[in-house]
Amino acid sequence: MDLLTIAVFGYPLILIGIGLWRSRQIKSHADFMVAGRNVPVALLVGTLICTWIGSGSLFGGAGLAYRTGIAELWFSFGAWAGLLVAFYLAPRVRAIAKYTVPDLLEQRYNAVARVLGTVAIILAYVTIAAYQFRGGGWILSIVTDGAISPETGMYITAATIVLFTAAAGMVSIVSVDLLNGIIITLGIIIGLPYLVLSNGGVGAIAAGLPEGHLTMLGGHNFLWVLGVAMPTFLLILGESGMYQKFFSAKDAGSARKAVVGMFIGVVFIETTLALMAIVGRAVFPELADPEQVSLVGRAASETVILYIAANGLPVIGGAILLAAAVAIVLSTGNTFLLVPSTNVSRDLYERFVDPDASEGMKLGVQRLCIVLFGGLGLVLLTQFDTVLSMALYAYSLVGASLTPALLAAFLWRRVTPQGGVACIAGGLGSIVGIAVLSRLGMNFTAMIGETPFDFASSDYIVIPGVIISLGLLIVVSLLTPPSPEEKWAPFFRKNPERL
Repeated sequence: MDLLTIAVFGYPLILIGIGLWRSRQIKSHADFMVAGRNVPVALLVGTLICTWIGSGSLFGGAGLAYRTGIAELWFSFGAWAGLLVAFYLAPRVRAIAKYTVPDLLEQRYNAVARVLGTVAIILAYVTIAAYQFRGGGWILSIVTDGAISPETGMYITAATIVLFTAAAGMVSIVSVDLLNGIIITLGIIIGLPYLVLSNGGVGAIAAGLPEGHLTMLGGHNFLWVLGVAMPTFLLILGESGMYQKFFSAKDAGSARKAVVGMFIGVVFIETTLALMAIVGRAVFPELADPEQVSLVGRAASETVILYIAANGLPVIGGAILLAAAVAIVLSTGNTFLLVPSTNVSRDLYERFVDPDASEGMKLGVQRLCIVLFGGLGLVLLTQFDTVLSMALYAYSLVGASLTPALLAAFLWRRVTPQGGVACIAGGLGSIVGIAVLSRLGMNFTAMIGETPFDFASSDYIVIPGVIISLGLLIVVSLLTPPSPEEKWAPFFRKNPERL
């Protein structure tokens, strides 16, 4: 067994061991959901970074950078801009001290908003968790030279993530994510310089790239930029895992400090991953031809980081980079199974079915949902060709339904319960409706100038979704009576805690 295989199989065992050890601290359902609201800033920064840097970055973003070049950073830029807004919102979110995003939606709007928000989160987050399974399958297949098929690796990854998440919830996630963040950072710091220097330097790499790879638009136009940047911008501002981790912070000041650390970490890691993928385009151009890579078919370019680890770095560097890939897949998968299962156990079961349920019963419901959502994720994997398309659809679903209603809750006193519900329903209905109707044969292509744009595609579907949800939010709110002050006042506290 070589070092690469040891890294891929050994590192998860270390993480699982830490998670099981920390699981002994769980005394209640609240501990499982928000780790007892006692997470220090350093751990919060690590877990927030690892929540965001998932397979969407490792595979979808890296694959886009391989195919498009530096213009991929528009995909990442949306999240960076969103974090600047999150810096302003984080202390207010923590001061309200809820457990889930649907908690916030019901407090600001009504119970219908809670239910619709829960449905949107389940659909989007199970999809995001699912493509972590696919990424793990690729890792196992590459490191074993195909001895483990991508499909078998996918099932192994799914089982590992489900068991790890069900063991200790948020306690286990925040316990290992600081270590995960260190491994990820170390892997890319070692990998990028070595890859460049061992292949002739910057000049040689630039000469080996296709035309347009070093331009800011990469041959695309502004509407494409909007289509790839808007989903990440809207997702991070409606990202339930991030809000849930804000609720886990010691206080409002800790939540805001954690956003600063998250911003620095995310910008550095996403930029470095994109640059590594671009260098990989020059060093391994064969990944651009799907016919030459039977392992993953049309998604071959999305494995560029793994391919670099296995074939472009010395064994130590490759092992660290592969361990980083494992950390990314496991950490993100954990969070995106924990959040929707929390929504079911708290926002549906406890809220509407059994308000007096025991701690054990609520934990049991949540753990059962983690298992069920893992199985649903495997089914969803059959509906998409690439990680990027899965990511953009999921991001668009959250961005069009949840984010406008959440931002309005904190930024617009005039928004009403009717407006919030209409917004969530309109965003959810438009994204799902357009996707379903497109699969049934309806054409959503429009000519803008002389360029056709398919607004049912993953690149552009967020645009009609946001237009519909925002329009409903504003119009319905203005046509209905304003909410009383006690409804909106908690969302507009000044200096909610000492920062």
